[in-house]
Amino acid sequence: MSKQTKAFIYNFAGFAVFFFAARYAVAAYTNLEGWWIPLTAFVVGTILAPKFQTVKTREGEKLFMKWIFTKGVKEIK
Repeated sequence: MSKQTKAFIYNFAGFAVFFFAARYAVAAYTNLEGWWIPLTAFVVGTILAPKFQTVKTREGEKLFMKWIFTKGVKEIK
C-alpha cells in the first residue's frame, strides 16, 4: 500500500471518529435539529481530526501528521 493511500485512509478514519462522536454529542446534548446536527459535527470533525500528508524527499516518500493536540509535525513510520 502506498503512503498516499495510507494518508487518505488515516485522514478518513480520523475524521470519521470525530464526526460520529460529535454527531452523537450534538444530537444528544443540544437543541439543534435537522441539517444543523451533521453540519456542526462536520465542522467539529474537520477541526479536531489529525491531518496526514505525504512528502517526497531525497530518502523517498514520507508520511507526516499534524494535530492540534500535539506540538509540531510528526513523522509516521
